[in-house]
Amino acid sequence: MSLFTATEESHRKSAQPLAARMRPRNLDEFAGQRHFLGEGKLLERLLAADRLGSVLFYGPPGTGKTTLARLLASESRSHFQQLNAVTSGVKELREVIEQARDRLAASGQRTLLFIDEIHRFNKAQQDVLLPDVEEGAVILVGATTHNPFFALTSPLVSRSRVFQFEALSSDDVKLLVKRAIEDKERGLGSIPIHLHDDALDFLAEASDGDARRALSALEVGVLSTAERPVEFTLALARESVQRKAIQYDRTGDEHYDCASALIKSIRGSDPDAGIYWLARMLEAGEDVRFLARRLVILASEDVGNADPHALPLAVAAMQACEFVGLPECQLNLAQAVTYLACAPKSNASTTAISEARDDVTQGRTLPVPVQLRDASYQGAKRLGHGEGYKYAHDEAGGIAEQDYLGVDRIYYRPVDRGFEAELAQRLAEIRKRLRGQSG
Repeated sequence: MSLFTATEESHRKSAQPLAARMRPRNLDEFAGQRHFLGEGKLLERLLAADRLGSVLFYGPPGTGKTTLARLLASESRSHFQQLNAVTSGVKELREVIEQARDRLAASGQRTLLFIDEIHRFNKAQQDVLLPDVEEGAVILVGATTHNPFFALTSPLVSRSRVFQFEALSSDDVKLLVKRAIEDKERGLGSIPIHLHDDALDFLAEASDGDARRALSALEVGVLSTAERPVEFTLALARESVQRKAIQYDRTGDEHYDCASALIKSIRGSDPDAGIYWLARMLEAGEDVRFLARRLVILASEDVGNADPHALPLAVAAMQACEFVGLPECQLNLAQAVTYLACAPKSNASTTAISEARDDVTQGRTLPVPVQLRDASYQGAKRLGHGEGYKYAHDEAGGIAEQDYLGVDRIYYRPVDRGFEAELAQRLAEIRKRLRGQSG
């Protein structure tokens, strides 16, 4: 390497942010994702057997998808080629694939083609990849923050192994922060830094499992402090990630308090308060899946049969969040929150299942009435199973005078709100017919 080349490389590295400089150089330095990269796990076994095929990396940003793709190229002794689906078209894609074929024919070296944001490719672009993925001319590594089963075509997904990345644990983030402080070659090791324990804890939690966010905050805090050694305190950590720290603490009281406020506002039929707490949590970076999951639960727990449309709407919002992603899926969540808040409320189903489970767990296990027992097998008739059973469709109104439980017990008590008020009237007549009390 010439003096000029070395100088240029030095300048290039000095311009890189800390997170880029601290990218792992080998798999031993790679943090997280032990569920598929640990010893004996699938990806490690594929590398050991030299059978790495096309894979899809799916997960939140800052969890190492790009970094791992580069490491896989090194481990498999493949040529690394990177494209971004936002800026690359079919023409460029075909050129890269043709070069990969030529490289394989000339030297026997395979090409690992890393496509970032692969969900941005349309169907035609994804179809271009299929023949070479199937024949092994390229090792495709596609990275996406969207669920590939929704965002990508079925043929491409079926020809690839899907590895779901999880947010880094607090311990993983702490390890990376400490490594960056100690590393003199790539990190901040040339600067004397006293990192306070509570500041490290805060960085690990506030980063929400995103290594880039934690390292960026560390770099901002250190480089913006003139005094040496740098006292990296909790206050400095908060200032370095000020916007998020002021609004939210995902692992502390605010997370649970805001979630509680959201649910109680919807339960209390206040759509304005519900929308505010939703916005507060979204702006703080709350997990969209957590929000969608809570709304689906609430639709049954607090609305129930008072509005039977509530649960399908909440489920549709949850599915839309998976398909659309942020920022647009905030619209799906907002629609669900406002609808659920304005819907009539009932917890009758919630109370019913709670009381029934209490009866079961407290030892009141009832035998199945003889007439309801399975009579489809040989010998059932000799045991009397099914004897006396009345087929409801043969009875007037589709309701047979029949005991389905064996004891006189009522669990479901519909309220007088919304559609459940109609159910209450209907159920009163049904219960009379079941007991033979109506003419």
